[in-house]
Amino acid sequence: MAPSTPPGSRPAFGRARTTDAANATPRRRIGVIAVVVSLVLLLALQLVLADRERLAADAGWRPLVVATCGLLGCEVPVWREPAAIVLLSREVRPDPDHGALLRVRARFRNDARWAQAWPRLLLVLSDVDGRAVAARAFEPHEYLGATRGTLLEPGQSVDVAFDVLEPSVATVSYTFDFRP
Repeated sequence: MAPSTPPGSRPAFGRARTTDAANATPRRRIGVIAVVVSLVLLLALQLVLADRERLAADAGWRPLVVATCGLLGCEVPVWREPAAIVLLSREVRPDPDHGALLRVRARFRNDARWAQAWPRLLLVLSDVDGRAVAARAFEPHEYLGATRGTLLEPGQSVDVAFDVLEPSVATVSYTFDFRP
């Protein structure tokens, strides 16, 4: 049998502590819990703010990022969802007054949940065999002019019209697409 050692001769790490959680008052425990919860919330807030650009691009996280930045005064990146822009009508015709020009007209609407930046408008002209003979992406300032706002609001429809030079090869078809 091992000899018994007197309580005062044990090393400090071997002695039982009587001033820990067993003796802590409920008020002190609540204070510690409140500090821990506050630190966890502060960490979560810091993570949201640091990664807000990526989170704001996700439809599930965007409302939280918008609300947080609304309280703290930070900027939320503009929503970009070109797939939510619906082409309502389109037309490409020769300009009767200028034989070398094609008159392009289109109407589209933003069906996204949030306002988004104006998209680039991609126009592709094809020949009778379906080969692309000309393509160009138009920036918003090229098809809108200076009268429009900076964002395409949810449900907003817009009519655009502009002229392009007709390629030397006869074009018989065209496609429109929207790019971020």
